[in-house]
Amino acid sequence: VRQCPDSRVVIYPPPVVVTFPGPILSTFPQQSVVGSAGAPEVGAGFNAARTPGGSHVYGG
Repeated sequence: VRQCPDSRVVIYPPPVVVTFPGPILSTFPQQSVVGSAGAPEVGAGFNAARTPGGSHVYGG
């Protein structure tokens, strides 16, 4: 029986351009832009492989 090592999932998020109207920028600070570009941490499974934007899966 051959065991594969722990698989690593590397996510490359696509470039996201978020445009807000002027008044909303004062209500939503920088966290709103950072949250849209952040990639979720992946534990076990290959759920991230279904993420659009060119995800790459390494491992067994």
